[in-house]
Amino acid sequence: MTVSVNVEDQRERAGDDCREAEEPELPERRTPLPLIPIIAVLLLQLAEPITGTVIYPFINQLVRETGVTGGDEKRTGYYAGIIESAFFAAESLTVVQWGYLSDRYGRRPILLCAPLGLTIAMLGFGSSTTFWPLVGFRCLQGIFNGNIGVAKSVMAELTDSTNRPDAFALIPFAWSVGSTTGPFIGGILSNAATKWPDTLGRIAYLKSHPYFLPCLVAGLLTFLTFIFDFFGLKETLPSIVAKEKAKRQRDALCEDTFSSEESQLLGNDHGNQYNYGTNLSPPSPSNAPESQTATENAKLSVIFTRPILMTLVNHIFLTFTDMCHYALLPLMYSTPIEYGGLGLSPFHIGVILGTSGFVNAILQVNFLGPIIRRFGPRKVYRVSSSFLFVMIGMYPILRLLVQRAGGVVDGFVIAGIVVQVGLEMTVYMAYGALQIVLVECIPEGGPMGTVNGIAQMLGSGMRSLAPTFATSLFSASLEHNLAGGNMVYYILLAVAFTGSQFTALLPKRPEAKKRSPQRP
Repeated sequence: MTVSVNVEDQRERAGDDCREAEEPELPERRTPLPLIPIIAVLLLQLAEPITGTVIYPFINQLVRETGVTGGDEKRTGYYAGIIESAFFAAESLTVVQWGYLSDRYGRRPILLCAPLGLTIAMLGFGSSTTFWPLVGFRCLQGIFNGNIGVAKSVMAELTDSTNRPDAFALIPFAWSVGSTTGPFIGGILSNAATKWPDTLGRIAYLKSHPYFLPCLVAGLLTFLTFIFDFFGLKETLPSIVAKEKAKRQRDALCEDTFSSEESQLLGNDHGNQYNYGTNLSPPSPSNAPESQTATENAKLSVIFTRPILMTLVNHIFLTFTDMCHYALLPLMYSTPIEYGGLGLSPFHIGVILGTSGFVNAILQVNFLGPIIRRFGPRKVYRVSSSFLFVMIGMYPILRLLVQRAGGVVDGFVIAGIVVQVGLEMTVYMAYGALQIVLVECIPEGGPMGTVNGIAQMLGSGMRSLAPTFATSLFSASLEHNLAGGNMVYYILLAVAFTGSQFTALLPKRPEAKKRSPQRP
């Protein structure tokens, strides 16, 4: 009898084991992205490239018309560079402050300041006809774009580990769309009174301020962003969300308590003897300010941990090297062949940049999220950022190819351009991957706004320094024939190689980490 029971038990256990083996482990279900809040954040992400690049088609002519150059064409680039760099310089000096304020007072009020301030700054820039007011309003644009790091914090707080790659894949998409739309607006709508004399030419203000219209359109776009975000963007700071949730629970408890006591009061003649203080008494005051200060100091100490510091170091190398390439590409492509360039016209360079931006936007949206989910953000960053080395190395190769072709852009040169631009699209994946690595280094309830602000400050600082560094080194390499005119590329290759060594120091992704979305 005992033997038969044991046999039956073994059969049942064997059957259970078989059923468990037959049932595959289900993958983690992906959380749907909250559509309206994500759109609200992406509109804020669009503001930086649109307002930052809308002036590029006309800035040189605008500088000449201010009279600051004194008629010396060689000085135009110098003053135009001051205006262009003022944007990123002002941004880099304010991003940490914006991030800290968002950690203290909430994401929503800080983010709503940006599009409203940008609207005023763009209108002021378009209305200015002298040099220093242009610099001042350009600085204001950078200041109000300084909270772009806060927008990334909101993106992280709206998502969890299952859908974060999809959300952060949209950030490069927004940059590509904005950096394409901005120059398009600036190029088409500048000097509108001259281009359309029968319609816009009748507006006297557009004749005296030929660059006001593109700035007006850019300002209107940011104002529409303000309106949309005012209604569509909710608070996501974990501490405030928790307080609002607790308040709703207390209010619900109060309603239940009052309704219960009211029903008892209706059946009791001695209702005036009821004491309501038991359930509704507020918490006794304590040393809350001191406790809050200690908590804030503990949160800020997270910034100086090794995982965050190593991620920020990688961000510096990525932004600096990529921005050097961004400045070199149109310069080298447009430089005459006899001086070490490809001799391409502005039209062809515009076609190359526009096409690559369009294709890059599509690739980022459709492939970055699945790739990061498959391989993890750390591995994706290490692989994609390594292509910076190859991308920079294509410059001397292109120069050699065009020289061997007898000063003609033949099929081999075109193939080299395609390879270089294709690698650029791959490198763009590094930004989204590294951002995910960064937010996953921050503990739950940590100073995400401050950390993202520091990252944005470092990135903006590199964006303001890299173009001057790369273009000046390019000119010096050609002028003094340093390494046959290739010294700029060799130095940038060394920078890219050094940066690749720091990718191994990135923190590995925590296996069980899943940040819950912060939604009111």
